[in-house]
Amino acid sequence: MHRLVNTLPAYNKMMAISTTITGQSRIINLECPACGAQYDASKPNTFCITDGCNSTLFAQYDLSRPLDKTILKDRPASMWRYRELLPVINAESIVTMGEGFTPIIPIKNLVKDTGGNKVFWKNEAGNPTGSFKARGIGMAVSKAKELGITSIATPTAGNAGGALAAYAARGAVKAIVYMPRLTPQVFKDECRLYGAELVEVDGNIADCGKLVAEGAEEHGWFQISTLKEPYRLEGKKTMGFEIAEQFNWDLPDVIFYPTGGGTGLIGIWKAFDELEQLGWIGSKRPRMVAVQSESCDGIVTAFNSGHSSAEFVDGGFTIANGLRVPKSFADKLILKVLRDSKGTAITVSDMEMNAGIKEIASHEGMLIAPEGAALWQAYKKLKSSGWINAGETVVLVNTGSGYKYLENI
Repeated sequence: MHRLVNTLPAYNKMMAISTTITGQSRIINLECPACGAQYDASKPNTFCITDGCNSTLFAQYDLSRPLDKTILKDRPASMWRYRELLPVINAESIVTMGEGFTPIIPIKNLVKDTGGNKVFWKNEAGNPTGSFKARGIGMAVSKAKELGITSIATPTAGNAGGALAAYAARGAVKAIVYMPRLTPQVFKDECRLYGAELVEVDGNIADCGKLVAEGAEEHGWFQISTLKEPYRLEGKKTMGFEIAEQFNWDLPDVIFYPTGGGTGLIGIWKAFDELEQLGWIGSKRPRMVAVQSESCDGIVTAFNSGHSSAEFVDGGFTIANGLRVPKSFADKLILKVLRDSKGTAITVSDMEMNAGIKEIASHEGMLIAPEGAALWQAYKKLKSSGWINAGETVVLVNTGSGYKYLENI
């Protein structure tokens, strides 16, 4: 039986301590999960370059020393409440606007469609810049500052670019953003308003990524492309910490995640492993569900075919900008998480996403991103097929606000 707990401090306490981030990072080094190579976390790193491995690097922490959950009492209601398990060592380097500790919201009026299951939203729309990207980008910018980096570049489908522009402005570093020209105008406007250098590209996010790499080589920018540096993952994993804490350290049975680059899916899984090593949770794990657009369904195809990596797939425009990722850099890690968790992968069409947005808005009062709407439609499909069992608790991670997508809807 899951019992949701309110771990937020009282308002007056939160106001008093909101800028006081306590605790000391226990980071040890960076390690490649594929080949085991280790890297010095005190120096700038991207991905594993040992023998052409090219895997994402994972931050490693000292989890052998006891750490009691009571440390969380009266800490700020942000992702930085888990400071010991985050990579930034110097508190003065932290660039924060209160990101994280987003609410868990139960489905209330669409219970006829939940089939008797307890279904909750983890709603990331209230983060700074309106999406979960504030977590990963906030962490990456903070660590970059600590490492002395002054110019940061990224390719983006929309939300990551806005987040980088905002956190770079807050942290007084330069931001360079490459974005597909077909991206809705609001994402371009916010980048320019925050003072970032924006480059519009006739192509998809993969094309943007190639140009970022070329520009970084020429100008010395530090790239924070999805999973090609270690610290966006560390920000995204805090969703896993929060889900565990908000469910009183008893994890839900299933977690649905919209999967483009897949940073959050991998990060949530990493968070659960770290919490178990600390003794904060047991060995139980949720089944992870990767939800993709029919336009870019490489993970779904690879999962259903039994392959360990995904092919490049780009079927063109989708209203869910964040799902137009033809091939994730960490496709092998995503597929491993799905299989290790006994999860699955499923596609949703733009028409279904559009209907889902309207259904959730008109019945639940939430204007969610198309990526979030895809999860609702995927849930109904898997419930109808019998893949979701009776009595299971389910979390749908809505990654952003639908207000930023009105041009597409």
